[in-house]
Amino acid sequence: MAHHAETGHPTGHAPAVHAEEQTTTGINHRKLLMWVFLSSDCLFFGSLIATYMVYRGQSLVGPYPVDIIDVPITTISTFVLLCSSFAMVRALAATNEDNQGKIQFWLLMTAFLGAIFIGFQVYEFNLFRAEGLRIDTNLFGATFFTLTGFHGAHVTLGIVWLVALFFVARKGRLGPRTALDVEMAGLYWHFVDIVWIVIFTLLYLIGGFDTGPSATISIDPSVLGFL
Repeated sequence: MAHHAETGHPTGHAPAVHAEEQTTTGINHRKLLMWVFLSSDCLFFGSLIATYMVYRGQSLVGPYPVDIIDVPITTISTFVLLCSSFAMVRALAATNEDNQGKIQFWLLMTAFLGAIFIGFQVYEFNLFRAEGLRIDTNLFGATFFTLTGFHGAHVTLGIVWLVALFFVARKGRLGPRTALDVEMAGLYWHFVDIVWIVIFTLLYLIGGFDTGPSATISIDPSVLGFL
């Protein structure tokens, strides 16, 4: 009887609420694993970005970045992706508030904005292909499509994750007690957004006006005639 009074539940039965497992760092083990994964992913994208920067401007044949990069269009898609981060923050806030309607709305809105970003990327890839740039065209095409393609794959995975959480929310299974599920998706989504800011800055704002090596040497035809 004393045992029953202390535990509050019958002997031999597990409690209805399971405490979140903590690591020695004081961080939930699932969140810690997510941070480890994001750290490894950071190294992965870092290597791709470094490869792009090393081979930047070394393509021997065109088209070159200055020929096809459209900064205004990509700026719009970047803004859309940044807005999706705000929607993700609102989704987590709604989860902590146990507002079921807002949980579903903001999760779906985040996924929708991510899908718009992917739509812009598909449009850009098709436009580049029509203008003669493919992954096997030159160094620029190989490094550009590899880097942005892997990022797009990460965004797509995030969209699938968010849609899955939306259906979980439809069943009423998301709330303050399960806010960690939404928080982990948010960590992943914000990471993807931060990576894109770096990519956008280096590939579009800085490298988007690069010309090929042949463009750096120009000879006036009149000079040839004079010689």
